[in-house]
Amino acid sequence: MTPAKLAEAVLAAAHAVFQERGLDQSALPETTAVERPRNPEHGDYASTVALQLAKKVGLPPRELATGLADQLTRIPGIKSVEIAGPGFLNIRLDPAAAGQLARAVVEAGKAYGHSEVFAGQKINLEFVSANPTGPVHIGGVRWAAVGDALSRLLRATGAEVGTEYYFNDAGSQIDRFARSLLAAAKGEPAPEDGYGGAYIADIAGAVVAKRPDVLQLDEAAAQEVFRVEGVALMFDEIKNSLADFGVRFDTYFNEKDLHDRGELDLALDRLREQGRIFESEGAIWLRSTDFGDDKDRVLRKSNGEWTYFAADCAYYLDKRERGFDRVVIMLGADHHGYIGRLRAMAACFGDDPDKTLEILIGQMVNLVREGQPMRMSKRAGTVVTLEDLVDAIGVDAARYALARYSSDSPIDIDVELWTRASRDNPVYYVQYVAARTASVGRNAAEVGLARGDAAAFRPELLAHEKENDLLKALGDYPAVLASAAELREPHRVARYLEDLAGSYHRFYDNCRILPHGDEEITDLHRARLWLNDATRTVIANGLELLGVSAPERM
Repeated sequence: MTPAKLAEAVLAAAHAVFQERGLDQSALPETTAVERPRNPEHGDYASTVALQLAKKVGLPPRELATGLADQLTRIPGIKSVEIAGPGFLNIRLDPAAAGQLARAVVEAGKAYGHSEVFAGQKINLEFVSANPTGPVHIGGVRWAAVGDALSRLLRATGAEVGTEYYFNDAGSQIDRFARSLLAAAKGEPAPEDGYGGAYIADIAGAVVAKRPDVLQLDEAAAQEVFRVEGVALMFDEIKNSLADFGVRFDTYFNEKDLHDRGELDLALDRLREQGRIFESEGAIWLRSTDFGDDKDRVLRKSNGEWTYFAADCAYYLDKRERGFDRVVIMLGADHHGYIGRLRAMAACFGDDPDKTLEILIGQMVNLVREGQPMRMSKRAGTVVTLEDLVDAIGVDAARYALARYSSDSPIDIDVELWTRASRDNPVYYVQYVAARTASVGRNAAEVGLARGDAAAFRPELLAHEKENDLLKALGDYPAVLASAAELREPHRVARYLEDLAGSYHRFYDNCRILPHGDEEITDLHRARLWLNDATRTVIANGLELLGVSAPERM
């Protein structure tokens, strides 16, 4: 019996009690949940539903709990129900009901843990969004890992998700990039405000190889060639490096398209219709202070130029016009000040920012070697890049390390730790279980042990304490996914997988799966193989959500 099925049983018991006593059925919730008690002596699962409902119907909680316990103990698979404290229900399952979970997990396969919690929600998830002036730096890599994991989580829990990378191939940054390329091609030092690093020389060389005549052009024409060709080459490199990291976007959105399609004027008209526009000193302003911004914002300067914030407004409106119910934007640690203005902007369009806009802020990342932060890149000069991180610890370790911590906390990635083949390396610890469970499966096949027909599975044999602990850990997985998606915290999946790995190791050490020597193969061996394979399924599913492989051998 899965936790979800048990929760349904608790709710059905509540319906029966309410009907039996003539209580107001409208007080019943549509769903409820059960959770594992901190102390295993209090049972397999606990419910607080009696405490939640008693006040609504004017009954003492323990009296309502007594009725619920009576109903629950009539359900096959529930061994006992005890009432604790003011009305907690402590529920114990019989071994057969608990053990059925192993078969349910194996039969569900990749779908185990998936749900429709966020079905009907259409979410736009924007992350990384670095302009094509250099390789992705380590802060952007954090958002690549977390954002991609979050998109997978949201899809696994029923949401329709569009991932998006927003960039600008015009403006002052791009001008500095083009001038830096031109200088490198001429063998001159980078401009004072330009970009350095070997990658500039590499791209400049590639542009010259493609356009051998470029250095014969006048300065302005040459710079334009380096801008167009250099940006294209740089952006291809960014896309390829992210793809090698396992991150691909549904949409790459160029800010220039907003201008070309007249979307800034459209956004201005929409804001004017909402009564949020005013003019002062020849400029056009958004009255964002109406919704808590610290100051009103200029959209169009007195010289007719649009501001960056005007493009932000048009881009938000574009996403909403494309049918996204919720716009989620992941920003770096230096963007806290954007939260208030973006929320005010959404409100100025007539939206409720609590429902349509979400800003996530990620903190800094340091790559640490021998106790010291790495400050220099082999190729990019002054910043540590995606390439540096992957070269140091590999894709799997990098993705796991970046997704393992809450994104609002700074992290240090210790190269020595994350490359160590030992249990204190979290990704090794989890992947080792993936490999061990696969190895058990191979060894079982060699001795003629197979799970057998599902109908012949005897879940009641999984009665050992460590088997029960592992089953309960497997049962937690769907709830972990739902909470991780709701809270936008993929690190909860990583921490869960580490706990699950620990439960499997303790099961493996105490419960022999394979027969020894000429020992006869029994139903207990088969039942334990079901449990082994269920663990492999959940470990692989969880790692896939984090963009990490589940190796069959290590």
